[in-house]
Amino acid sequence: MRPRAAGAVPAPSYSRTVLGGHPARGRWPQMTHHSASVHPTSVVSPDAELGRHVTVGPLCVIHAGVVVGEDSFVDSHSVLGAPTAEFYDDPAGYEPAPCRIGARAVIRSHCIVYAGAEIESGFSCGHHVTIREGSQIGEGVRVGTLSDLQGDLTIGRFARLHSNVFVAQRSTIDEFAWLFPYVVLGNDPHPPSDTCTLGPTIRRFAVIGAGATVFPAVDVGEGAVVGAMSLVRHDVLAHKVVVGVPAKVVADSADIKCHDGRLDRVYPWWTHFRRGYPEGVLPDLDESSDDI
Repeated sequence: MRPRAAGAVPAPSYSRTVLGGHPARGRWPQMTHHSASVHPTSVVSPDAELGRHVTVGPLCVIHAGVVVGEDSFVDSHSVLGAPTAEFYDDPAGYEPAPCRIGARAVIRSHCIVYAGAEIESGFSCGHHVTIREGSQIGEGVRVGTLSDLQGDLTIGRFARLHSNVFVAQRSTIDEFAWLFPYVVLGNDPHPPSDTCTLGPTIRRFAVIGAGATVFPAVDVGEGAVVGAMSLVRHDVLAHKVVVGVPAKVVADSADIKCHDGRLDRVYPWWTHFRRGYPEGVLPDLDESSDDI
C-alpha cells in the first residue's frame, strides 16, 4: 500500500448514512466547528457538532448526530457515534440515534462511544473504553482504561469506575459509587437469555472491591462494602460489609478499622477521601452518616 502523504485526510470508509456529508467528493474536508481544533488526519461528519475549544486528536472518526460540548478533548484513534448493529443489517436505511457528550469531557485514545449514548458534563475516561448505545452517564463520572459498558444502563453523577470494569446491560450504578478494577456486573441468571436479563443496582456511596462479581438483579445497598474477589449472589443491606465466595455479611461498615491506624474512621469513605470531587458535591464533613 502506498503511504499517505503527511497531513492528508483519509478517505472515509463508511457511507453517507453514518458519517454524513458527500461521499462523491472522495474525502471529507478538514472540519472546524465553533473554533474547534481537529487534527488533519481525523474525519468529522458535517452533521456533527463540536462546541467551542474542542480538541480532536489524530485518526479519530466522529459520525453524524454527535454533539461534543465545549472545552472537551478527544484523543487519538477514538470513534464517537459508532454505528450500532442495525447499520450492518441495513446500511442504506440506518438512522443513527444522537450521541451527546457534555462539556469538559476527556476521552482518551482508542475509545469508542456508540450512537445513542448520552454523557453529561465533566466526563473522563481512560484508554480503550467502550460505551455502548443506551448508556446514560451522569455528570463528572470517571471510567478507567479497558472498561466495557454494555449499554442500556445508567450511571449516576460522580461515580467512579476503575480499569477493566465490565457493566452488563440494564445495570444501575448510583451517584458516588465506586467500582474497583476487574469488577464484573452480570445481568443474565440463565445464560444465554434474552428475556430474564436484569443487571445489578449499586446504590450511592457503595464500594465494590477489586475482582468482585455481582450477580444479576442484586441490590447492593447505600454505603455497603463488597470485599475484593467476592461473589455477591444476594442483596446487600445498606452499610454492611460482605466478603467471600459466596459473599456473607461480616460487619457494619462503620466498624471497619484502618489497618495501620492512620484513619480514625474508614467508612463512610467521603469523611476522609475527597480528591477529584468539586467543592460542595460531597456531604459536609460534620453531617451525620446515618442520614446519608
